[in-house]
Amino acid sequence: MPADQSPPRPPITVGVVRGKHAESTHAIHAVIARDDGSLVAWHGDPQRQTFPRSAVKSIQALALVESGAADRFGFTPTELALTCSSHAGTPLHEETARSMLAKAGLEPEALECGAHWPLEEASARALARLGAEPGPLHNNCSGKHAGFLAVARHLGLDPTGYVSPDHPVQKRVTATLAEVCGVPLSAANRATDGCSIPTYKIPLASLATGFARIGTGGSLSANRQAAFERLRRAVAENPLLIAGPGRFDSRVTATCGTRVFLKSGAEGVLCAAIPAAGLGIALKAEDGALRGSEVAMAELLLKLLPAPTPEERALLNELRLPPLKNWRGTNVGHLGMTVASGR
Repeated sequence: MPADQSPPRPPITVGVVRGKHAESTHAIHAVIARDDGSLVAWHGDPQRQTFPRSAVKSIQALALVESGAADRFGFTPTELALTCSSHAGTPLHEETARSMLAKAGLEPEALECGAHWPLEEASARALARLGAEPGPLHNNCSGKHAGFLAVARHLGLDPTGYVSPDHPVQKRVTATLAEVCGVPLSAANRATDGCSIPTYKIPLASLATGFARIGTGGSLSANRQAAFERLRRAVAENPLLIAGPGRFDSRVTATCGTRVFLKSGAEGVLCAAIPAAGLGIALKAEDGALRGSEVAMAELLLKLLPAPTPEERALLNELRLPPLKNWRGTNVGHLGMTVASGR
């Protein structure tokens, strides 16, 4: 069914159970689409306008590959994976971003993403023990930003202000995002992301369509298909680069490889491509809680992934019913999908 003919339905409900008692719920809007824009299933509002945030980093990274910058600067698959990531700020992530900048002849000070403490606790504690402050390399978006800077250098542009919507790099990135998702993007639906680049409200159905195209290459040029394949392969070969130890994105990627291309975004956004099924999935938690979207995604992947291996099935079963633990590590409950209304 075309997306514009798809009426809202009840969202998925992910419940938090403490002991034997319901404690909280997360309402999840979910859309499953094909690369032609037709919808296979949906829960909630398929036209819900959503800032995809970091979920679309692989689309934003297309400029790096398509422009020739990745080849000119000799970026490795590990470095390409980092451009698609929301990393944990571990030494591996930090040094990979530093290497990218050095290849483009730039210093970390060129990054305009801002700084925050590493998302991985061990890395944050190690930095604090040294009496050091976090820098932009620790920002979870530093790989993406290193890619933007490389594009600017390759095209002979002044990299200063590359985060501005009026900078040629961001204009190129925005145009690509609009083409892949099949939606118009302009100042009317624009805001500023946490890392200072533009972010645009996009209907969930269009995000799901875009991710279906990431997996199948449908409706894309041969060059763009090849670029996505290169990025997907880089991420599959380097699962720790897409997020970090123990994190949902990295765990799914490490087990499923190229069979699932998955990326989370802030405020409960989670998108995935299942190439063999020809499907894309886009989720948004109403309350912005990613833990709810992760449970729903694991449940959907378990149902939609063709012939899951025993390892895939075991992981997804674990992730769809994650335990709720207290500060002593005691299992005191669990999360799980309680209602899945709609098609």
